[in-house]
Amino acid sequence: MPRHSGQTQRLIRRLAWADIDNHWLKKITQEAREEDINGLGLVEKVSRPGDPTSALFSNTERAAATLVARQEMTLAGLGLIPIVLDEYGSGWRVNLNYQDGDTVSAGAVIAKIEGPIQNLLMAERIILNFLQKLTGVATLTKVYCTAAGSSSTKILDTRKTTPGFRVLEKYAVGQGGGYNHRLGLYDRVMIKDNHLAAGVATQAERLTEWVKRAREERPDLLVEVEVDAIEQIEPVLEAGADIILLDNFSLPQLATALPQVRGRAWTEVSGGVTLNTLPRIAALAPDFISVGALTHSAVWADIGLDWL
Repeated sequence: MPRHSGQTQRLIRRLAWADIDNHWLKKITQEAREEDINGLGLVEKVSRPGDPTSALFSNTERAAATLVARQEMTLAGLGLIPIVLDEYGSGWRVNLNYQDGDTVSAGAVIAKIEGPIQNLLMAERIILNFLQKLTGVATLTKVYCTAAGSSSTKILDTRKTTPGFRVLEKYAVGQGGGYNHRLGLYDRVMIKDNHLAAGVATQAERLTEWVKRAREERPDLLVEVEVDAIEQIEPVLEAGADIILLDNFSLPQLATALPQVRGRAWTEVSGGVTLNTLPRIAALAPDFISVGALTHSAVWADIGLDWL
């Protein structure tokens, strides 16, 4: 099926904070707290849950601390700070100096938190764990997007995410300038090499039948087909795929394949994309480049909590 601009919103998106279920956010922060003070996930039962160290302080004492960037980074996940704090009690005051998507320098004071010292001591690590992880994803994504230069190619994430954290990690990709590919199995028909390997019919026969069936059964979804050789492209185009996924193609192969597809379907390049190869791939102007490393290889950002 020829590509057209009306498909864009179904192809890619950027999750906004408002898209994330607040009840789910509360649940994962509750689980993080229970893991820390009650041994969530362990068969053995904790005889005296809590934090005996912070209990040495009076529950009426208050304290203040700042979240400080130890390196240049692109922020993500700041909305989790008050949600985490609420799991430990009330009486908090949080002042944010930046917002998600901002890139800050080393030494920047990201936020100031004031509240009961006992609870702040318990919440400290959970807050940092969330922020460091998500900011790490956003920061790495920003690096990849910058490497694409002035190309019109958009950088996409994949489903290679931490189990249970996909929504947050994909949100962080958007804050770093990338875009979200499908959020799960449910939102696209995607025929890959393992699907093509099944059955006894020829590849072309299977493709034609599957694309036709997909259009009949799920007209609301786009159909994407993965190819790993140039000779597979024409049968896929004739079958009517909306997106052609060029998997592990060399640069010379991409230079041949992309003009063949352009205007007839959307193009996505994947497989072994690195910061070294990305600028050369982007120069060939595929519509999308998908990079699993954005989520599965992001190093946590270095954020500290300094007491005032």
